Amino acid sequence: MLSKTRLVVMASGNGTNALNIIKYFENDQNIEVNSIITNKKTAKVIDKAELLGVKTTFMGRGDFYEYDNCLQYLKQNADYIILAGFLWKIPDNIIKAFEGKIINIHPSLLPKYGGKGMYGANVHKAVIDNK
Repeated sequence: MLSKTRLVVMASGNGTNALNIIKYFENDQNIEVNSIITNKKTAKVIDKAELLGVKTTFMGRGDFYEYDNCLQYLKQNADYIILAGFLWKIPDNIIKAFEGKIINIHPSLLPKYGGKGMYGANVHKAVIDNK
């Protein structure tokens, strides 16, 4: 039997998009959401994902930017990375290791409309304000 393609979803907040991705693939024979990575200990996505049987992992700034903890975790658990409202810039080491295997569903036009405060309606308002 072939192994399933493993998705790791990265989310920072409520997790609505992450949960939709989990539910979409929950009965798929070829693809699974292996885990959720969050950078916020109080993110609502944590409890919601765990209720659906998907493990969650917290990664702080050091895990992303100073050490290779996140990269090592991803290499062990992910074939593809899905950014679903993840609010930190992804470090170059992760981008290089997963080149062509990162999908960002965040609605921002990066990098111009990313970063602090750029989520939900704030992104759309900033784009409209800048015509």
